[in-house]
Amino acid sequence: MDIKTASALRRLRLVSAPEAVSFLLLLVCSVLKRTTEFNAVPAMGMIHGVLFILYVLFWADAWNRTKWPLRTAALYFVLSVLPTGGFFAERMLKREAENAVIASRARNEGVVKA
Repeated sequence: MDIKTASALRRLRLVSAPEAVSFLLLLVCSVLKRTTEFNAVPAMGMIHGVLFILYVLFWADAWNRTKWPLRTAALYFVLSVLPTGGFFAERMLKREAENAVIASRARNEGVVKA
């Protein structure tokens, strides 16, 4: 894995958890808006919107660089629209990056011919 691909995966991983948190907070703010006088939906909606757009941009960049199959790319996208999906995406991306580092080291040491 080259440095640009690793960077793309890292960016996606770093934005996935905050995006999930902002989604959950937006849901809480929506409930509070309807049950109390507290209305933080406009502010939280803006924050979540920016994080979601970043997630989609980083997802597209990672998909382009890693050449994921359509199924894998679709899974990461679907995880972005589920309330806690970003947490699962972060764990999966971390595992994928660790496996790529292990494979790269094995290739460099001549253990694997790939």
